[in-house]
Amino acid sequence: MDIQKSLDTLKEWGDSLVAGLPNIILAIIVLVVSYFASRIIYNVVLRLVNKRVPKIAIARLIGRTSSVVIFCIGLFITLNVLNLSGTLKTILSAAGISGLVIGLALQGTLSNTLSGIILSFRKNIKIGNWIETNGYEGEVMDININYFVLKEADNNIVIIPNKSILENSFKNHSLTPKIRVTISCGVSYDSDLELVEKLTTETINQHFNQESIDSEMEFYYTEFGDSSINFIVRFWIDGTSGVPKLKAKSKGIIEIKKAFAKADIDIPFPIRTLQFETNPLLTSSDQQKDS
Repeated sequence: MDIQKSLDTLKEWGDSLVAGLPNIILAIIVLVVSYFASRIIYNVVLRLVNKRVPKIAIARLIGRTSSVVIFCIGLFITLNVLNLSGTLKTILSAAGISGLVIGLALQGTLSNTLSGIILSFRKNIKIGNWIETNGYEGEVMDININYFVLKEADNNIVIIPNKSILENSFKNHSLTPKIRVTISCGVSYDSDLELVEKLTTETINQHFNQESIDSEMEFYYTEFGDSSINFIVRFWIDGTSGVPKLKAKSKGIIEIKKAFAKADIDIPFPIRTLQFETNPLLTSSDQQKDS
């Protein structure tokens, strides 16, 4: 009796297999086509993204994502062809729950990855730019999937999460071809202020040629200091990073010091005078005893 039931069951499975054979063949064809289509999509997307994104790791990530999407679509079509809609719903439910759990666990990592992709497409920040952000200043060396690499002027490497770059403001010096340099100084109170202004502006123009840059140089006296009358001079140089700015400021200070020395213009340093008075209540004999 048990043997007969087993034979009947095998016969039903055989009939079902024969009846569903066309669907099985079609499902296999769809799955194979989806696999090769995903490979083709990966190569096409990779070539297109490489033209816009210089970072190969991010370009590959976008290509793989597109490839996985195409293959998943083919897989879902395959399950429908096999009349496994219930299985499809179970897979979608499990994927939704798993995706939620994984998303919560990797929230920071996924946020940095998405930020890295967005930064790679932004035109106002590129590899080689000189920027200030998150309290750091330097050259952009790399925009990776999860982090941002910055090299400072002292050759230190700073690793910043992509999320911090995207959420905070940054200053990109490389977007403009000119940099403004500001030098602060002070002269003694007995100096000829008109002569000081003339010497300063002539010195800056002589060494940095402000007429060729076609921008106005500015000179302002700012305050009566404790031991000097202070001023600032602001001028422009050609450059797209912080290094030319530092070099120009250093050279400007040297040349202004030389010009002031030739004209006997003093750059004073703070002086504090301490005055001790004798106690008028003490007699001369007491003062002698104290001494």
